[in-house]
Amino acid sequence: MTGVAIGPMILGCGTHLPHVMDQSVQAICSAKKDFEETMQKLITIFRIPELRLKIGFTLLLLAIYRLGFWIPLPFVDQDGLKQWADQLYGSEWNMVVGNLTLLSGSNLGTNTIFGLGIMPYISASIIFQLLASVVPQLEALRKEGQVGQKKLNEYTRYATVGVCLLQSYFWLNVLMSQKVGEGTYVVAEEYHTWFYMLVGMSVMTAGSMFLMWIGEQIDEYGIGNGISLIIMSGIIGRLPEAINKIRAGIAEAGGPQIVPDTGLGIEKIVLLIALFLAVVVGVTMMTQGQRRIPVQSAKHQRGRMVMGGARQYLPLRVNQAGVMPIIFASSLLMFPGLIFRGVANFFGWDWLALIAESFSNQGYLYLVGEIALIYFFCYFWTAITFNPKDMSNNLKDYGAFIPGYRPGKRTSDYLEKVMLRITYVGAAFLAIVAIIPSMVSRSINIDWVIASFFGGTSLLIIISVALDLIQKIDSHLIMRNYESLLGPDSTK
Repeated sequence: MTGVAIGPMILGCGTHLPHVMDQSVQAICSAKKDFEETMQKLITIFRIPELRLKIGFTLLLLAIYRLGFWIPLPFVDQDGLKQWADQLYGSEWNMVVGNLTLLSGSNLGTNTIFGLGIMPYISASIIFQLLASVVPQLEALRKEGQVGQKKLNEYTRYATVGVCLLQSYFWLNVLMSQKVGEGTYVVAEEYHTWFYMLVGMSVMTAGSMFLMWIGEQIDEYGIGNGISLIIMSGIIGRLPEAINKIRAGIAEAGGPQIVPDTGLGIEKIVLLIALFLAVVVGVTMMTQGQRRIPVQSAKHQRGRMVMGGARQYLPLRVNQAGVMPIIFASSLLMFPGLIFRGVANFFGWDWLALIAESFSNQGYLYLVGEIALIYFFCYFWTAITFNPKDMSNNLKDYGAFIPGYRPGKRTSDYLEKVMLRITYVGAAFLAIVAIIPSMVSRSINIDWVIASFFGGTSLLIIISVALDLIQKIDSHLIMRNYESLLGPDSTK
């Protein structure tokens, strides 16, 4: 039996056996063939000079970002800042700093020149995107095409400077007021002047504007979305910390053990790996999920030729809002714990302190509030970015229609009804992904830094940005008549 089983594997994959062993050999050969094809596609990417330069330029700018990520402000005592962070572990302030660091690709924990990250630019962009839907002048600019978008981008940059100055002033004020010992401040008292305050604000503002410039350069000369890649690289940069905590948990358990008294056991590690794979598959499927609306183009005759009449599809994404609802919900939920804690300490109300603790520990109230806010922002963001009336008018202008629905208001109402239904499903998916880290951390008692890589904003951003990057690389290959990375069905 051994000779028969090994023979086909040595001679090649064309040999057929009449038993189960033949299926195993064929499966191994198929996996080998898929692996070789994948490696050949990856090699093809770097054979294209233009694509190779774009990827290299993108990696260079991301490396510059990671280098500046560790350059601290000179007048901040980094050891004192670390002591203050350790004192705040598990408190509301620690939650606020952790969420800001995660969502902005910043490093407030060491207060570097890129301490504010890219969040001020994102905040300014969101503000103008919301204003463009309610302010007629901005809405008119958005409809002017590339020229109007260029003007909106200019306004966004000016607003980013203002947001940077405001955020840096607030953060430096917090640092200058914090003590880490008897008479010792995070920022030494001799630096508590307006001069050093202006220096710190200028440096942090310049750092954020430089990150914005890096993102725009990646958009223009690199590959992928620059801002998204900066955020993703900041999240991935937290991976070594999670790995170190896993190692510390295994060491605390006295090595790999099944159900140890303390630390991480084999059963938890296996569970985390299985959960990670399941979440990655689920997030990928839902991110790529679409509801395809059949669209029929009208026939028209030119001379003896009949044009049109083709049947196509209008793809509506299930997760139309992307990661924005989770970002909005997480941002708003930073503050209730701080507010309740301050009011409870001022009036001495113990019941309000319990509510503040529930928010700071991401307890039941926090999870319920997060789910409710995610649903609200899913519908809110979809209502802003998806306009069924404009889509109906565009279909009408191009001579296309949805079978069974008249062009105009009937088509608009149908598209709105479909989008409301699939947004409900997309919001449920986002809510599940958002609460997974908290549920995992509480149920199997592991650090939240480890659990954050098994769901929530981190994993959703990483997968979404990675899929977008792969699709853009794929479009370069298809444009040059190379085989698609995503398979033959990707272009349909």
